[in-house]
Amino acid sequence: MKFLLNMNLPRALGRHLSSRGHSCRHAGDIGLASADDERIVAEARRTREVIITHDLDYGTILAFSGEDAPSVIIIRMTNTHPDRLLSRLTAVLADVERALAGGAIVVLEDAAARVRRLPIE
Repeated sequence: MKFLLNMNLPRALGRHLSSRGHSCRHAGDIGLASADDERIVAEARRTREVIITHDLDYGTILAFSGEDAPSVIIIRMTNTHPDRLLSRLTAVLADVERALAGGAIVVLEDAAARVRRLPIE
């Protein structure tokens, strides 16, 4: 999969994902360090990347957009160490990959992953 990490996530997570064969860019590395959420959404839509973030605003933006892309993974975990994030993401990625490919908001929690397909009507 192709991922775009928001500024609120460590670059180490991107390196871990890349080492497992995923394409991964960090907003801070591509000139989007101070970009607003809508700009990040537009970039992810243009490049067909899944946004990974802690920011709940992305779910709201996508829910009201009426569009089916980009997908977003919103991380709502208590332990956000990069190794723990990678472990949890890896554990659920196969289960949510199809939904993400078709357009979805995935909320990743410590013990659950909730999926809401896009567009939300």
